[in-house]
Amino acid sequence: MLLGALSEWIRGAASDISMVAAVASWPELLTHPEFPVDVVLLDLDLKDNLPISLKISTLKTAGVKTVLMSTYSEPNVVREALAAGALGYLVKSEDAEMIVEAIRSASNGESYISAELDLALNAAEVGGVPKLSAQERRVMALYGGGEPVKAVAYQLGISEETAKSYLKRIREKYRVAGYDVGTKVALRKRAIQDGILLQTDDAGPSGF
Repeated sequence: MLLGALSEWIRGAASDISMVAAVASWPELLTHPEFPVDVVLLDLDLKDNLPISLKISTLKTAGVKTVLMSTYSEPNVVREALAAGALGYLVKSEDAEMIVEAIRSASNGESYISAELDLALNAAEVGGVPKLSAQERRVMALYGGGEPVKAVAYQLGISEETAKSYLKRIREKYRVAGYDVGTKVALRKRAIQDGILLQTDDAGPSGF
């Protein structure tokens, strides 16, 4: 039921993503006539006792990029998956629109980790510079450079709500690291200090 609902949602929400297979088990994926595909959204919670590292390496060998979904947010599990070659990792409570963004990022060879999991991974790095994804850096550069959220969304080809979600993620990552970027001025200052935005820029992004 959940598989069907998610499949239909992605089909309706992302015209640029072609959903070619929706299967409930690992063997069904490998034997599907459309396999290999560009990106697989893989449920980590399948009860088949196969190591996730084996699944990811199998997909990687076939030229398939992997985004994982799970109810777990244990940092060690996330690190193992990323070390094995997964490009994305989402918890199932993630906003549905961010699932589409994770698929797009993986398709472009970029990593995408759920904000909740990313914070868990970097919780010990207080005082350090947060690790931002390529898309988060783009959003921070444009917004910090003076663009309104609507313009940021337009330039990056995402919805305004997705752009707002990225800003929320960015601010939360900096908050955990010990920096307050709650205002646009503070965010711009931080973007300059971290090399995401050049001080001479009025509105143009740089540093990514």
